[in-house]
Amino acid sequence: MLDLKVVGQPQWHVFPEPGGITGLALLAESHLGIHTFPEHGFAALNVYCCRERPRPDFEALLARHLGTTACVVRELKRGVTA
Repeated sequence: MLDLKVVGQPQWHVFPEPGGITGLALLAESHLGIHTFPEHGFAALNVYCCRERPRPDFEALLARHLGTTACVVRELKRGVTA
């Protein structure tokens, strides 16, 4: 898939009710972050890579691992400002 390598230990912060969780992993390729908002039934996943990689099927992955019923993927190419 993306073949990303985590550097060190991921960091997690759990917010008090009704808050969610924020996680951050430093990658050899850049970083990955997730922010959950259970009170809104929403999670934001940010994957940043320094080199181009094939795009995985994020919709299917999030449905399988997080039980999502809807998923919007926005891909931004590095260095593109518009």
